[in-house]
Amino acid sequence: MTELQEVQITEEKPLLRAPGGPDPGKDAELITAKLLQEHGQKHQVETPYGIVTITIHGTPKPKRPAILTYHDVGQNHHSCFDTLFHFEDMQEIIKNFVVIHVDAPGMEEGAPAFPLGYQYPSLDQLADMIPCILQYVNFTSIIGIGVGAGAYIMARYSLAHPNTVEGLVLVNIDPNAKGWMDWAAHKLTGLTSSISEMIMGHLFSTEELSKNTEMVQQQREILSHATNLPNIQLYWSSYNSRRDLSLERGGDISFKCPVMLVVGDQAPHEDAVVECNSKLDPTQTSFLKMADSGGQPQLTQPGKLTEAFKYFVQGMGYIPHVLDKKLSQGGLILHDAPVPLTHRLSVQCRLGGREPVPLTHPVPEQRGGGAPASSPHHGGVLLSARPGDETASHL
Repeated sequence: MTELQEVQITEEKPLLRAPGGPDPGKDAELITAKLLQEHGQKHQVETPYGIVTITIHGTPKPKRPAILTYHDVGQNHHSCFDTLFHFEDMQEIIKNFVVIHVDAPGMEEGAPAFPLGYQYPSLDQLADMIPCILQYVNFTSIIGIGVGAGAYIMARYSLAHPNTVEGLVLVNIDPNAKGWMDWAAHKLTGLTSSISEMIMGHLFSTEELSKNTEMVQQQREILSHATNLPNIQLYWSSYNSRRDLSLERGGDISFKCPVMLVVGDQAPHEDAVVECNSKLDPTQTSFLKMADSGGQPQLTQPGKLTEAFKYFVQGMGYIPHVLDKKLSQGGLILHDAPVPLTHRLSVQCRLGGREPVPLTHPVPEQRGGGAPASSPHHGGVLLSARPGDETASHL
């Protein structure tokens, strides 16, 4: 009979930690939260109009909406938003929220081409997918950020479901349907230009295309090697078949939440965004026209857009402090201050070499700590961001 031997077992990871020692469980939670914020979790959500891919970053915060993004034609959420959301100051904001990036059907990385004859959803139907997404992630309200076609989709969703949208940031939005002249010009262009070149003209200014900037080269490279180019063409076709939003200042069709409109100076959609601004309630709308930013301000000027977004979200009462930070290129200077109901946030803008001119706007009481915030007042401010020469004035 084999003799039993005594074996000494050493515990490599003790089950009980020493008093005052590190908590492995808590450390693991922190690591998991950081990974979720950096890399996100991908999910596929079934909707009546097909499957849509979303990527979720962060963990839910009590009584806070999610930030939901929607990208433009020829892009996915990475190429459209990574530069902005990975910006250091933007990280300070989004750590307070869950971020949900939506990839339009067939636009996610590695997406195969749809079969010939596939009926791609209209922009209205893409907007109708968002309730399914919110139900899937169990959120009841959002702050929407959209670019180009994505801005239209966010706007259409907000008009249909106003009670679920607490704020909108719309970059390069064109709220108008294409007229007959636009349709004819589009058809004529299609005879002489490839789909890729038409989309490039949609994304970038004429100056950027003529200079063939690094960003233009990267986007052209993406489109030339896109295995899902037929899908992109379908999304492009849906965008060009969009209906008019029929916005009207003081009318029945208007946004019920604060809105920040963003466009680059000399961008392809500058006139459309200016026209959109004229149709919105000036007490609920902020207009950011960014110089030297081209057609993709969220990529070329992430610092300026982050500063404006801080101001916007604080005006909604969700951030108790806005860091007083002066960007190296110059920009909006927002002061560190608590946000009581009567507090007035000053925005200082350097005008040439003269003294800063403060512009004040009432900011609602901070949310989450007691009484609900009152309606924000953004005052219809026109903010123009130009490196070294910032200007701001009331509309």
